[in-house]
Amino acid sequence: MTQREVFLRHVAQTSPVPMAFEIAKAEGCLLYDVQGKEYIDLIGGISVANVGHRHPKVIEAIQKQLDAYLHVMVYGEFVEIPQVQYAELLTDNLPSSLNSVYFTNSGAEAVEGAMKLAKRITNRTQIIAFNKSYHGSTQGALSIMGDEYWRNAFRPLLPNVLHLEYNLFESLNEITEQTACVIAETVQAEAGIILPAQKWIQALRKKCTETGTLLVLDEIQTGFGRTGKLWGFEHFDIVPDILLLGKALGGGMPLGAFIADKKLMDAFTENPVLGHITTFGGHPVCCAAGMAAMKALLDEKMIEVVKQKEELFKSLLVYPPKGGHSPKIQAVRSFGMWMAVEFDSFETNKKVIDACIVNGVLTDWFLFAPNCLRISPPLTITEEQIRKAYEIIIKA
Repeated sequence: MTQREVFLRHVAQTSPVPMAFEIAKAEGCLLYDVQGKEYIDLIGGISVANVGHRHPKVIEAIQKQLDAYLHVMVYGEFVEIPQVQYAELLTDNLPSSLNSVYFTNSGAEAVEGAMKLAKRITNRTQIIAFNKSYHGSTQGALSIMGDEYWRNAFRPLLPNVLHLEYNLFESLNEITEQTACVIAETVQAEAGIILPAQKWIQALRKKCTETGTLLVLDEIQTGFGRTGKLWGFEHFDIVPDILLLGKALGGGMPLGAFIADKKLMDAFTENPVLGHITTFGGHPVCCAAGMAAMKALLDEKMIEVVKQKEELFKSLLVYPPKGGHSPKIQAVRSFGMWMAVEFDSFETNKKVIDACIVNGVLTDWFLFAPNCLRISPPLTITEEQIRKAYEIIIKA
């Protein structure tokens, strides 16, 4: 039996047609299959490998922590050096009100923790989210997912959840003194890279402040330099009450976090004690890897060239050397090293994706925008790799 057959038989499947791509090695911005074929990775593990696959500093940090200790106690009971140091590094690079980090195993768990914290702090029950938003697949996170197709199959879900239209000023009227929190992606990712208008997201911040509602910004995909700044909210001159992180947070290892002011986070310590708890959240190896990745991101100034790489990629796709984009490309939306190349249908997009993979470029589509091709490579992608990927996309 081949590994693919074992995979299909014994590994729980998430779709009837998984990619079943058998990887032998990953390095930087490149993936290699078991036949040794090389692929330029334009997915980056869905915005996980921001510093590239197997960054040397990340591997070194993992190896060093392996020689010290792995799991020793449930989260929050022992002083574990990687957790402490990474929390300090994160908060040193965040606004002063975001000073307390709760590490989780994943982004979805960070969402769950933030919802509990908002209810505990405000003593309210209503949660507001937005259509075409994605926040994870656990039952609480699924309750606020912005698409009924995925929610309906698993009802009943959390009550008192309201879904509004993103980027629409009229939506803000629904935020009241009954609202515990508003959870929004700073940039809507799976909708196909939809940016908020600056005035709208600032009005959202203002409305939350006026009604005593906590603003939770989901930067699970947006964070760690993806947009050309360390955090997406920096583009819009606002600060959330709770920040959600995941994906690139672990440098390739599983890690999530929600971050708030300590005055808020301390609500979990009593009435009841252990108000939120996890066994493996903030695993020391994951924290060591994530901290090394963040230091590499900052020390090697990867974020400083994101805009330049975005402009190159976008200029090639929109204005290729022969003039004008391919007639099949209807639009190109971008925000840093994060792009959606829009086609007329999913069927067209799927044919392009399949042809790209055959020719050595790995990409896919967006959950709520299946007619859009995803570009979210490691931020370390080179100009040469960008040009090569563009040629393969256009050929496809």
